[in-house]
Amino acid sequence: MPDTLKITLAQLNQSVGDIAGNAQGVLAARERARGSDLVVFPELHLIGYPPEDLILKPSLIERAAAELQNLARASASDGPAMLVGSVFVLDGALHNGVALLDQGKVAAVRLKHELPNYGTFDEMRLFQPGPLPEPVVLRGTMIGVPICEDIWRPEVCRHLADFGAEMFVCINGSPYEINKDALRIEGVAKRRAVDTGLPLAYLNRVGGQDELVFDGASFVVNGDGALAVQMRDWEEQEVQTSWTKTAQGWRCDRGELHTLADHPEDIYCAMVLALRDYVDRNGFPGVVLGLSGGIDSAACAAIAVDALGPDRVWAVMLPSRFTSQESLDDARACAEALGCRYTVMPIAPAVTGMEAMLAESFAGTNRDLTEENLQSRIRGLGLMALSNKFGPMLMTTGNKSEMSVGYATIYGDMAGGYNPLKDAYKMTVFAISRWRNRARPRIGLGPGGVVIPENILAKPPTAELRENQKDADSLPPYEVLDPILLGLVEHDKSVEQLVTEGFERETVQRIERLLHLAEYKRRQAPPGVKLTARNFGRDRRYPITHAFRSG
Repeated sequence: MPDTLKITLAQLNQSVGDIAGNAQGVLAARERARGSDLVVFPELHLIGYPPEDLILKPSLIERAAAELQNLARASASDGPAMLVGSVFVLDGALHNGVALLDQGKVAAVRLKHELPNYGTFDEMRLFQPGPLPEPVVLRGTMIGVPICEDIWRPEVCRHLADFGAEMFVCINGSPYEINKDALRIEGVAKRRAVDTGLPLAYLNRVGGQDELVFDGASFVVNGDGALAVQMRDWEEQEVQTSWTKTAQGWRCDRGELHTLADHPEDIYCAMVLALRDYVDRNGFPGVVLGLSGGIDSAACAAIAVDALGPDRVWAVMLPSRFTSQESLDDARACAEALGCRYTVMPIAPAVTGMEAMLAESFAGTNRDLTEENLQSRIRGLGLMALSNKFGPMLMTTGNKSEMSVGYATIYGDMAGGYNPLKDAYKMTVFAISRWRNRARPRIGLGPGGVVIPENILAKPPTAELRENQKDADSLPPYEVLDPILLGLVEHDKSVEQLVTEGFERETVQRIERLLHLAEYKRRQAPPGVKLTARNFGRDRRYPITHAFRSG
């Protein structure tokens, strides 16, 4: 029985449904891992995670089973054994599982026991839980292979340890959330390691999948809780870890300890990677967006350039008679700093035509929000026309503060294919913009230096849909609004609780009312990357029609 092992952790991106492509990636990584005893891949790597209802297609399950057999046969050639996550059907039940492929065959299959059914996860709807798993045996070593949620509760790891496991290798599809790194390492992995006295390798996938983004950030902790290896976040990486068997058991030798992105760089990287994979995997040549001279569109332009490169980003200023020269100057300066394509397309002819078309129907009424929203909808129409004619995906640029209270125009500035700011509150947009002017993200393709003009950061936010309009005319200052929304949305606090915390009752009641009224708009909003624990859509699922108010 050997007293050393080499285990390669393959922190890879994956494409949901591209079974052949994912399998090719597995074989390529195995080839690069020669000299290792085992190469490990993330949760459901063969089919991609999360597959959602795609997993219910019998043809997908059949294709995955056939491809897994091909990989098993490939394991007969020189090279390491493989731990590959896939879908399995046993006794007519569908399971999330992992296969050990070694010496030309499927040497073992283990099934996920704990199925998450909260937030973004609804695995109980798709899979059946497997029994408490036994370890797999590799080169005489008993390895426990808990799958993702299996380590978030103590039972599976305790059972594996009691059954003779000498180490844990945990494969994951753990989406990014703010502050989740500390929770994974300190709150979960170290506890399982210390509780059992066994080392734990935690392998996570990386990359974007619709509204989810996976940060990688894989690591190894030893049985005493000490961090032995920390892989990079936001990038694919393959790391060979070295393990030694001592009198006290297996221990991972100290390897590279990469520093993870701090806040708010982590948020910015999440937006960049999610947008990049969404655009590329859906076959768009690039993106087009409205660049208004305001902070939200400027931040989105910077994210897009970092995700795709300047040559694939088209910024369009669509001025009306209410657009200030300051906004025109700021938009141009932002586009020039980013190096992307920039076009000015005035909307006055369309506004005049639309108002003439509606003149008879609107006779005898006063100008109001309707005429303001016409401008936004005309802008959306113009941008969609450019997208339709030339192919780039239209990005929307509204932030979570606005989406929370409905300060957005449905079929106007909400029209588009993806929104990187969808789960970012206004103050977060300011924070990432200031950070981006100080630094360039490691995964970014854009230029360094100041890319968002300081004047955009300094001036009061405005939609410029009427004379001298400011966001503060319709909403509390964002320094007040965002904490109220954090309480209502992220923590489900009542009006009374927020009043107790010092907020004005009338303001909180008004914001709660707007939050509920805007649900129908949010249902029709484009997807956007999840950043918080309660993003709209996947996490926070409220009825459109209801009468409940908390105060």
